[in-house]
Amino acid sequence: MNSPHQSPLGQPSAYVDHYDASLLFPIPRAPKREEIGVANTGSGAMPFFGADMWTAYELSWLNLRGKPQVALAHFTVPCETHNIIESKSFKLYLNSFNNSQFASADAVKTRLRADVTQALWRGDERFASTAPGDAPAPHAPHAPHAPPAPPSVGISITDAAQFDREPIHELDGLSLDRLDIDCTRYTPAPDLLTAALDEQPVSEVLTSNLLKSNCLVTGQPDWGSLQISYSGPQIEQGGLLQYIVSFRNHNEFHEQCVERIFMDIWSRCKPVKLAVYARYTRRGGLDINPFRTSYPKALPKNIRMARQ
Repeated sequence: MNSPHQSPLGQPSAYVDHYDASLLFPIPRAPKREEIGVANTGSGAMPFFGADMWTAYELSWLNLRGKPQVALAHFTVPCETHNIIESKSFKLYLNSFNNSQFASADAVKTRLRADVTQALWRGDERFASTAPGDAPAPHAPHAPHAPPAPPSVGISITDAAQFDREPIHELDGLSLDRLDIDCTRYTPAPDLLTAALDEQPVSEVLTSNLLKSNCLVTGQPDWGSLQISYSGPQIEQGGLLQYIVSFRNHNEFHEQCVERIFMDIWSRCKPVKLAVYARYTRRGGLDINPFRTSYPKALPKNIRMARQ
């Protein structure tokens, strides 16, 4: 089992500029989920649905004549995957395309989908094992006992001619940041969360730009914005904002922070429906935007904010 401290984070790294899928470093989701009372990564056992939406702003490769190509790539990673991919390893992997030739953007997309899908499901015994860089092995119809291929990650590529179509939009909702409150706690404090459990339920969408956490390995700051949509007992807004601020000195990956926030609100405020969505600023040319919801709901459009 890979651990965060075995990853390339915080270590000197050679920047490989020829394609190398082995650079991807998957980390199992299960240990951190067990900390917050989510014992299984299978969709039927978890209290939430959702995905992690990644944007790669620095994707480049060579065409067959050696001319550099540039593009943006959007990845949609279901939260049911066995692993997350450590972000520095993802950056190193994408850099390995820089001096590698591909026939087209579609060829790059196919390679990205195969490699990232394999890394995300590596170690899950339900699926076929494939070597890094290989697409999931096809299984003949007459082999009923062969394990199925894992679900593919979603990928779209935006070429340079379409860059001006990329919108910028802030999160919709009522800003908690308008509140004039004292903040004194800077590690997660779920006891700050309260709700009017004996009053009429409400439906609200609340936002904050004051989310900050730190990288689990390096301690470097991760800056984010948060949107909380819920129906149920009204959450006390001042306590909710103080709770969001309490992540300021907390060391955890983006996906893990969002799931911790979801579970704390879910268990303490007893909403009937809950969705938590964070958009983190980019680091190393990548941003990560986790979304978790308690009920079937369309993913938000992957639209960047001004700080991203």
